[in-house]
Formats: sequence, C-alpha cells, structure tokens
Amino acid sequence: MTVYVGVDIAKELHYAAIMNDDGVVSNPFSFENNDKGFQSFLSHLAPFEKESVLVGYESTAHYQENLAYFLKQEGYRTTELNPLQTSALRKANLRNTKTDKVDAKLICLALAQHSVTAKERNASCMDDLYSLCRMRMDLVTKRTQCKIQFIAIMDRIFPELAKFFKGNLCINTSYRLIEKYPLPSQIMKTRVDVLTNLFLKASRGRYGRDKAAALKKLAAISVGIPSDVFAFQAQQLIHQIEFYSDQIAAVDQKIDSDPIVTSSLLMTIPGISSYACACILSVIKNINDFHGPCKILAYAGLDPVIRQSGKFNARSTRMSKRGNSLLRYSLIWTAGNVVLNNATFAAYYAKKISEGKSHYQALGHCAKKLVKSIFHVLKYNEAFNLA
Repeated sequence: MTVYVGVDIAKELHYAAIMNDDGVVSNPFSFENNDKGFQSFLSHLAPFEKESVLVGYESTAHYQENLAYFLKQEGYRTTELNPLQTSALRKANLRNTKTDKVDAKLICLALAQHSVTAKERNASCMDDLYSLCRMRMDLVTKRTQCKIQFIAIMDRIFPELAKFFKGNLCINTSYRLIEKYPLPSQIMKTRVDVLTNLFLKASRGRYGRDKAAALKKLAAISVGIPSDVFAFQAQQLIHQIEFYSDQIAAVDQKIDSDPIVTSSLLMTIPGISSYACACILSVIKNINDFHGPCKILAYAGLDPVIRQSGKFNARSTRMSKRGNSLLRYSLIWTAGNVVLNNATFAAYYAKKISEGKSHYQALGHCAKKLVKSIFHVLKYNEAFNLA
C-alpha cells in the first residue's frame, strides 16, 4: 500500500500530511526548513517502509529543492506537482479554504487521485543544467530591458542616430561612439579624422570617412536634448548591456561543454543549438514520464485551447501557454531553425503558409511536428533521420 505524504512548502516553515489508500494517517504537522526540522519530518515517516512512501510537493520556486535533495539522500521517492492540480481540488470544495494545513492534505489527495509516479531525483545534473538555462533566459531578459531603456534615452539625446545606423543602435560601432561622444554637440566638435578612426576600428572597416562626415552633418541639425544626465545614463546602460552579454557568453560556454548536451542525440536535429538542447533535456528530464508527444506538448503549453458547448465548436483557438515557458520558447525557436535546415520541415512550413497561416502560427505547427521527432529520438535513442 502506498503512503502519500503531501508537503506544503514555504521559506521557513513547511506543513505535511500523511495519507494512504484508506484515508488520513496523520493530521497535518509542521517542521522547520533546517536540519532539526528535517529530522523531525523523518521521525513521522519512520513507521512506514521507504519503498511505500511517496512524498509530493508543489512547484514553488526553489524552496523545495533542499528538502528534495535531503529526502533523496535518505532514500525516499519524491515528486513535484503542478499547482493547478491542487488548485482544482481546492475549488471543488464549497468553502474554498486555503491554509497550509489544508494545502498539505490537498497535495496528498492529488498524489492519490492523479496516480502520480515518483520522479527520479538522481538527475541532479539535469537540475544543474536547468538552472543554467534559466539563468541564461533571465540574463537575456535583463539585457533586453537595458537595450529598451538605452534606445529610449538615445531617442531624446540624438533621435536621428537610429536611422543613421539603419535602425539598430545596439551594435559595437554605436556603443563605441556613444561611449566617447554621447551628445550631438560633442560629435560636432570632433574632427572627421578622429571619428573616422573610431568608426574603422569599431566597425572593422565597414564604416569609414564618408560615414564619419555624414554623422557630423547629421549632428549639426539634430533636435536632440543636450542633457548631460541623459548622456551619462546612456553610457552606463552600454556598460550594463555589455556586462550581461559577457555573462551570457560565459553561460553559453558552460552549456556547450556540458557532457549531457554534447552526447545527446538531440544534437543530430539540424538547426538545434546547444542551449535549446539543454533546455529541452533539462525540462523533460526523463522521457519515460511522458506517455506520448501530446504530453510534452501540453507540458510546454503548446496544446490548443478547446472551446466547445452544445453544437458550438470554436474554429480557431490559441495555444494554451499553461506549461513550461522555457520549453515552449526552446521548441518554437528550434522549429524556426529546423525549417531553415531541413527540407521536410521547410515543406511543412510552406504548406501551412499556403493554408493561410501566419508565420508564427506555421511555426507553432512545426513545433508540434518537432516534438514528435524529439520524443522518438529520446524514447528510442535513435538519431534524427528525416531528410
């Protein structure tokens, strides 16, 4: 008989409840997030055989990881639940009560009702890889925010400059120019040969004297605000952008050299990057947890929202986006690259476009097709073989 242990995770104080197939075995109890608390928790589990115990908890940022690691070391099985499962059980209760004790019981019920199986926690290397992938995504998000702020500042200082650089201010030549001469008045006072040398070095010969002379003329008629504060902000934002870029490159280097990634047959998919491969592997973890490609689609939030009532059936629906955003992003991004590198996917993309689908709608369909290939590669340990 399986013994279900539901743990409501918090930062400092956890609540747990124990239940078997016949009902509640133990009333909810609390224990602290430290060694003394963990030992107290083990004392409640001691009467049961380790093989029969399944400990479940909701996904709550990083707070559950210490307990999960501790339980793994002690030989217990653990699993992570989607909060939507317990939320549905809570809403089914007429009183709609939410407390830590109630949540611990609901997690027990979710474990029993949904026939949840234990997820292997020996995939600590997968957890590390997942942390790297999340870190990279966070760094890219922060860099993007800095770029947006940088462009907004430059629109005030020198609004004509973006068009001068063909709509892209976030290039090395632009950065080196603004780092030294952020205001149009400063550019006007600078000799053409000095600007030429700056351009030649920063652009590796792409921009020369003609471009430098054109910039001086443009600066003379600029309607920008001559603010030293704005100029200072722009320069600081450049430093932040380049700092984040260096960190992203360091994370990429670590991901590229990870043996899990380099040895994975997912790398045989044409157009897949090491980062996308790492995201897919670290989110899925164990392919045997998924009974088919449709389960991976749902986990990524790429499954369609179904709207039906009586004789009404919605003709067009959006993807649910209720799954893992990192997996969803990786699949869509990889699908676009595979379309560019594989004839089968390119033909499928063209077919969807001919049916009137937009670019992103067609990519969504390609991502669904890609999931089938990923499932086959991981499930049967076979290289990608579509022509």
